[in-house]
Parts: sequence; structure tokens; C-alpha cells
Amino acid sequence: MRREYVTFTEHLPVNISLNTIKEYPLHWHNCVEIIFVLKGSIYVQIESETYEVLEREIEIVNADEPHRIYSNDEYNKILVFKMDIEFFEKYYNDVKNIYFYTNSTVEWAQEEEKYQVLRRFLSILTCEVIQKSDDFDEEIEKYMVKLLFHLLNNFHYLLYDEEDLKENDIQFERYHRISKFIYNNYMNKISLQDIAEREFLSSYYLSHEIKNMAGINFKEFLNSTRVHESVKLLLDTEKTISEISEDVGFSHTRYYNKYFKMYYNMTPLQYRKKNYISEKKYEKIKKYEELNIEEAIEYLSTYLEDYDRFNYEKEIIKINVDVSEVMGEVNDYWKEVINLGDGIELLKEREQSFAADIQKNIGFKYGIVQYLFHKDMRIYFNKNLDFLNWNEVEKLMEFMVDIKLIPMIILDKIFDEIDLFLRLLESFILYFLDLYGIGEIQNWRFRTAKDLPQDYIEAAQKIFDKYELGDIIEEAFEEDNTVNSIFDTSYMIPYIIHNFINEKNNMLFLKAYDTVEESSVMSNELFFGSPGITTLNGIRKSSYYAYYFLSKLGDLLIKKEDGYIVTSYEDNYQILIYSFSEDLNETIENEKLIKQKRKKQVTEREISLSLKNLQYDYKVTVYEIGEEIGSAFNNWTLMGRPKRLTYEEMDVLYNISQPRISLNFAKKKPVYNLISKIEGYGAVLITLQKVQKHLF
Repeated sequence: MRREYVTFTEHLPVNISLNTIKEYPLHWHNCVEIIFVLKGSIYVQIESETYEVLEREIEIVNADEPHRIYSNDEYNKILVFKMDIEFFEKYYNDVKNIYFYTNSTVEWAQEEEKYQVLRRFLSILTCEVIQKSDDFDEEIEKYMVKLLFHLLNNFHYLLYDEEDLKENDIQFERYHRISKFIYNNYMNKISLQDIAEREFLSSYYLSHEIKNMAGINFKEFLNSTRVHESVKLLLDTEKTISEISEDVGFSHTRYYNKYFKMYYNMTPLQYRKKNYISEKKYEKIKKYEELNIEEAIEYLSTYLEDYDRFNYEKEIIKINVDVSEVMGEVNDYWKEVINLGDGIELLKEREQSFAADIQKNIGFKYGIVQYLFHKDMRIYFNKNLDFLNWNEVEKLMEFMVDIKLIPMIILDKIFDEIDLFLRLLESFILYFLDLYGIGEIQNWRFRTAKDLPQDYIEAAQKIFDKYELGDIIEEAFEEDNTVNSIFDTSYMIPYIIHNFINEKNNMLFLKAYDTVEESSVMSNELFFGSPGITTLNGIRKSSYYAYYFLSKLGDLLIKKEDGYIVTSYEDNYQILIYSFSEDLNETIENEKLIKQKRKKQVTEREISLSLKNLQYDYKVTVYEIGEEIGSAFNNWTLMGRPKRLTYEEMDVLYNISQPRISLNFAKKKPVYNLISKIEGYGAVLITLQKVQKHLF
């Protein structure tokens, strides 16, 4: 069958493909086809005419219009759009009777503004199909409607040569009715008088009007339509020439032969002998290759510069590293401190399990503890008491010692009287010196809160000097209960990694786990913009895995640039790659930018990694985390954003919200190559662990 039936998948009204075409024989299909030449040139034969379509030029093939595409340029790249007529009919119900034309014969004709607008619409549709950003299907439908009306207003067959018709609606509608009547009734016996009566015009006046409209008289227009429609019967049926002549409306075969020869320079029988082929042979004649559509972006980017949803950088990021070259030591201050929040909260079994999990998998050095000396900890201290109850505080300190997390205690202004503050502080020191000894307590750190006056700090330092406990950290700690929806998303992965490895930001606002504050606006029990790296329920957020990946890095720095860092530990190597953009830090300060930035974010980055001078065989482990892989927030969104989760749902979400891990093997060779991808906001950690060879 030369008639191809195009189906539209994914509920989209357009199919877009990128092809190199050498030969696509005569065929027709049930949709409008737009051909956009990105590279090289092609020839498009439409009915009896052949057009050369050059780079950046566009040709439109209407539904059921026989056409052939061929080229001698073996490197051409052709973007082909097949558009659903039924979708167009929802917005213009007579679209099946409309023919669109472009000018691909006159030099520079397609430099007009209407062609620039057409290229932009086609580029936007391609961009949305490739990127598949949020609501991309809605954007495609929106621009398909814009494209339809741009075609109707600028490429309508009646407006192609008659600009005056744009200003004359009555004449335009009349011409359309006449043309539509001829196209729909060419197979019948129709006359100029029939149409004149329908239009309430004289035959003489109508003849003049058709000549103006089509450039040929009524009889020629009618017979031209019959001839061109007959081609489909010649190629796609086994009907005789006589039967076809009758089917398309000619009164006699000799008239059919006469008019056919006028357009094709051969008789219908000669045309059939030359062009008719079996379906099997038809498929063999086709010579085209479908390319990766993402290659089209390179050619379309100039039309997408001011399209706010476009930010696609498909080029491969190449990383070449010589592992024998060491730049220095790694400053792993991402392991320095984690904010554990209020002391009273950390006494709870659930919060302790969260902190223990974090410490086991990441391993921080210090844990910030706030409000350690408040009445919630049941110290019950006032100026009339000498004995202080440190039982609850002891439980907390014992827990932190057990998980090997050194306390960083925040000293705040508990009392207005300085002597009460000093009595409480000294009692605390003496109690725990007696319990743990000087060696342990000297490791603990004490930091000032923002509200602690300078005279309190100076007096407290004298007590510390008395017991040889070192200096109080006079960097005022201010509790930050900022609520920001970005904290829940995978945007935090590159943000945390980039700022820590480049020592650009203080990340103390992040907490070990979410807490409900007065500023919290909760619409569900799971994600409400709290700055914890785990949720209230212990589900690990994307930010958790940013720390986890950082904790896997070695102690020697081999190479570092925006978007990646390479480290080593003994004979093992670690490569951490993350999605980087120049404005990475802007969004965190303004959560209103997150949707806009997400729409512009790169959908996929492909990384080509080459490691030189590996001296051993290695076990290669690849950890991937991002929007589509392991993000608790994205998985929760896919579940329909439930306000509350059952225990089973919680367990499922916990288990699926983690990195994807794959294993490989790298043999010793001069250069080891590895290809990896990052989708959206995310990171890839690659570890190479030396394989020990055993002698048996």
C-alpha cells in the first residue's frame, strides 16, 4: 500500500523524526507532513512537480497528496513532522479541505518573517518532544494550535499568490467553497453552471473569478484535480486505465490520457509501468535512516534562544583524568558538622534511629545540639538549688558517644543573671568530667548562640581555661527555621555537592531530620519544606545522598572542575559528577524560581570519562541519584502526593528512594573509558576499588 496510515502515540498530535533520506518512493498518508531541511538538500516531488528544498527550507505535503523524497546528498538531515488532522479539526472543522503551500522555488523567498515564525514553532515542538519537561504535552498542544492558525493565515493555498484575499473575507470564503466543491466532487459530472448556481453568480463572472483564483480556467482546474487524484489509483490498485478514468470523472479514456500527458509527459499506462511496484519491492526501495532526534537541537537552538523552556545541552561532557597526577589534599569539611536540632528531640527513640543511620552511612565529626540546658531537659535549676539533675542530658551525651559523634553544644542566654549561667555551666563540666574523664570532654565543642552577651562568653571562657577545655567558638550560631520547598527536591543534590567541594557556602542550615516549626505550613505529613536531610518518617531525601556521595570521596585531590571532582584513597579512585549550571545558587534564595528553573534545567547530560594510568584491575561501582532515580520527592509525586501514607506505602517509598547501583570491572590498561548520564538535577558517583589478586 502506498497510502501510509500514521498513528499518533503518547496522546500527542504530532510525530517528529530526524532522518537521512536517500530515497522514499511515491506515497501519501492520512496527515499533514512538514519537511524541514536542517542539513544538506533534498528533492520533493509532489504530484507532477518537483522542488529542490535547501538547508533551512521547508516544504509542506498535504494529507493524501502523493509525494516522493529523494537526495544525492548522503549527509542530509531532515526533520519530518507528521501532524494529526483530527486534532486540527477540533479548532478548525474544515481543515481537511485546506491545502497549504510553501515557496521553495524562488531564491530567498523563505527569508520572509512568516517562514521564520514557522521555523520557530517547529523548533519549539521538537524541543518539547526531546526535553519532555513538566507539562510538555500541554505545551505541544498549545503550539500545535498556534501553528495551525499560522498556516491558515500565511500558507493557505488561496493566499499563496493572492495577498489581496487577506483583506477580502467574502471573496476568500467564496473561493474556498468553490475549491472545496471541486475537490469533493471531481469524480462526478459537474459544470461551471452548477457552481454558478450555488454561488448565485453568472457563469461568465464565475469563470473570471476561478481564473483569478487558480491561474487556470474552470475546465483545466477540474481536469488537473482529476489527473492528480488518479495517480493514487494507478499506484495503489489494479484497476484498468478505463476504470480509473471513469472513477475520477472523465467521460472518455482518451480525455484522461490527453490531460494526464499534459501534466506528467506520459500516458497513465506508461506512468503505471514506470512507477508501479509491489508492496514488498516498495519497502526495499526505501533508503533512509532514522537518526537520534536529539541531534536536531544543534540546528534549532538559534530559533529557541528566547524560548524560556529551552535549556538543552546535549553535547557530551568529556572528562580526561590522569590518576597519577595529584593536586593536593581534599578538604572534606562536608563531614565536619551536622545539625541535630533540639536536645529534647534527640532523646526520642525515632530521632536517635535517624541520627544513628546518618552517622553510620555518612560519618560526621560533630553534631550540633541546641537548648541542652533548658528546662525541657529536666535540669530544674534555680538560684536556690545547688544540686542539678543531669540524667536526661547524660542519656543524650551517652547516645552521641555511642555513635561516635562529638557534641557541639550551643551556649545560649538561659538566665539574665550571669552567675546562674556560670554555676550551671560549671556543674555540667564537673559532672561529665567525672563521668567520662578529661580526654573525652576536651574533644567536645562549645559554640555561642546569637543572643549570648560578650561578658557571658568571657566569663565562661575562664571556666573552660580552669579545666583546660580549650576555647569557646565565638561564631554566633543562629537557629534557622527557613521553610523552602526546594529542600525536599533533588535540586539539593548538585547544590550541596558544588558548594561543599568548592568551599563556597555554609550548609549549617540543613538538619539531620525534618522538624515541625511555627513557620511550617503543612499540606501533608511528608514534604513541607523543612531543611532536614531525612523526613519526619525517616525517609531519606535527595540531600541525604548528596552527603552520602561526598562521604565516599578519598583524601587526595586528583582533579576538580565545575561539575565533577576526582579523588583517591590509597590505590582506589572516586569520581563524583553532578549537574552543574552557572546560576546553581540563585534558586535556593528564592523558591519561586524553582519551577521556572526546573523547566529550563537540562533533561540529560552525557558524560564521557577517560582515566589514564590505572595500575591495577578494579571493581567499578556506579551510584546514580537524581529526579528520575531515587528521589523520594519525585516518587511521592508519582504516588499522587498523598497527604498521609500507610505503613506499607511508607516502606515502599523508603525502599525505592535510594541510588541505583551497578557493578562493572576495569582491567589494567592505558586508558579506561566509561560513559554515564545524569538526568535533571542529580549526580553520579563512580568508585574504583583495587582488586586483590590471590595466589593459590
